[in-house]
Amino acid sequence: MLALACAGCGAASKASQNARTATNQARAARQQADAPRPSSGSPFLDKLVEAAVERTNHQVRYDASYFVIDYPGGDVPAEVGVCTDEVIRSYRAVGVDLQREVHEDMGRAFDSYPHRWGLKKTDSNIDHRRVPNLMTFFDRQGASLPVSSDARDYKPGDLVTWDLNSQMAHIGIVVNVPSDADASRMLIVHNIGAGPQAEDVLFNWKITGHYRYTGPKEEGKSTKAKGKS
Repeated sequence: MLALACAGCGAASKASQNARTATNQARAARQQADAPRPSSGSPFLDKLVEAAVERTNHQVRYDASYFVIDYPGGDVPAEVGVCTDEVIRSYRAVGVDLQREVHEDMGRAFDSYPHRWGLKKTDSNIDHRRVPNLMTFFDRQGASLPVSSDARDYKPGDLVTWDLNSQMAHIGIVVNVPSDADASRMLIVHNIGAGPQAEDVLFNWKITGHYRYTGPKEEGKSTKAKGKS
């Protein structure tokens, strides 16, 4: 029998899920349809944003269970997932397999990754589905950017990680849909318990990481993020 494994995301509270009313969903749909769509300045990241927004059309039940999946290119069942799975699926839609990238990097530098789950070796079924591992991977790829309180620093295609009130890690993708409340603040596509949603939650929790990852490094070249653009 497979044991449950924390994938590193915090499930939304019951009250939070109940707060997502039909009115809020209709507002989000209007935002996505009518708001100006700023570009990230990168064709790759623009495609990533499109893939992330497309994920909001899928019904996904939050399930942090451990699954045995194929490698490479493996995925948990399409109808289930957690916050990391939305990031993984969005990147895979634009040709980047985070399962393989994380697994190979962990194989090269296992001691550089968190050891909080008691693993003695890599596990391609779950390693890439854990937020702390993704944070370590993005940092090792030179994709880290400064954390700030200025919404303008978070561009479409950026990745943000948070520490939720429950002390659980969470991750989402900044998309190109402006907030109704502040046009300089973009919505986040994430799954915190109610499936993939585009929501105005950038500053709802403590931000622990900010990344801009455009895929594997080309041999002999550095893809280190250059900060604000």
